[in-house]
Amino acid sequence: MARERRRVLIPPARMRELDAQGCLALSPEHSRYLRKVLRYSPGDRFAVVDGAGHLWDAELLDHNQARLLQPLEQPLLQEAPPSPALVLVAAVVKRDFEVVVRMAVELGVDRLVPITCERTAVLGQLRPERWQTIAEEAAEQCERLWLPQLDPPTPLWQLLRLEPAASPAAVVRLWATTRQEGLPGLSQALHNTAEAGQSLQEVWLACGPEGGWSPAEEEQAAAAGWISVQLGSTILRSSTACVAGAAVLSQWRAAAG
Repeated sequence: MARERRRVLIPPARMRELDAQGCLALSPEHSRYLRKVLRYSPGDRFAVVDGAGHLWDAELLDHNQARLLQPLEQPLLQEAPPSPALVLVAAVVKRDFEVVVRMAVELGVDRLVPITCERTAVLGQLRPERWQTIAEEAAEQCERLWLPQLDPPTPLWQLLRLEPAASPAAVVRLWATTRQEGLPGLSQALHNTAEAGQSLQEVWLACGPEGGWSPAEEEQAAAAGWISVQLGSTILRSSTACVAGAAVLSQWRAAAG
């Protein structure tokens, strides 16, 4: 039954602010959502998740407070982080990046790395705070217990110089590109990895900007060990490529698990 209840995501740091009776002050946004959107009244129940694999049943006390119905140390549900972790490296695009963030979370991406490239073109300023809000809302909506990590916008050249945090043998980094003959599809590349018997901790997929990667970026990625793949026989919009790639990664992990 708890899985069917509407969820509110409260970060672990705020969860530790519970008082001795298990009561927690609600943020203005959560209070508005429960009272105005869902039309909940005192006594109505919902679920609280912390974005770190835990879920509790909760009861609305008034418009400012809720009470957990299980001890903080004994959540109703507890889930290990998904493995291997799926990391989507997505070039920031003009109009669709908020859609990319939302759909990546819904499709099961565990980390989203926004990047700027030589051909990046955006309207106005980047809005990482807005992206974080969208990620949290999407995690609540699709009932994820783990909130994906959202990195700050990073220049591509800087990302390509980073060494994987995990052992290189436990990471595969895939580079979605076009107009190259003989490239394996993303599904085939993932299958080849499984056939090789690699025990993976992370799978990365990079999708480029409107206008595509520059020749210099293609060369730098290859030199850094990224494996070029294609996402199909047609040329996709940047945002479409991100969503299509995330869907393939998620389906592959589910089948492998």
